[in-house]
Amino acid sequence: MAGKPKIDVAAMKRVLDARHQELEGMIATGDAQRTEADLEQQREGRLARMDAMQRLAVDQETARRRTNELSRIHAALERVENNEYGWCTACDEPIAPKRLENDPSAALCIACARKAD
Repeated sequence: MAGKPKIDVAAMKRVLDARHQELEGMIATGDAQRTEADLEQQREGRLARMDAMQRLAVDQETARRRTNELSRIHAALERVENNEYGWCTACDEPIAPKRLENDPSAALCIACARKAD
């Protein structure tokens, strides 16, 4: 590892913690809404059921993305606890502070992220 990345790890941890709580709330709310929608679906006509099925597919994708983001946040918080935050998990080089400001859960530097795509 080269020199220490110039980032405020404590501030980034606060951002990650806040997003973690926000996502947990969204996931809980989404689960409750899906349960209500399932109950309503039994009383609706054919077109309304098709619409409800489409909404359910969108809701499931949204839930999947939120769960994925939550996993990334957990991993970033673990890197904070292990004093590894701000370092690329692939090449051990510092991650650009602007990249972390844009995505506090980023685990890869730009070069490694491009290679991964």
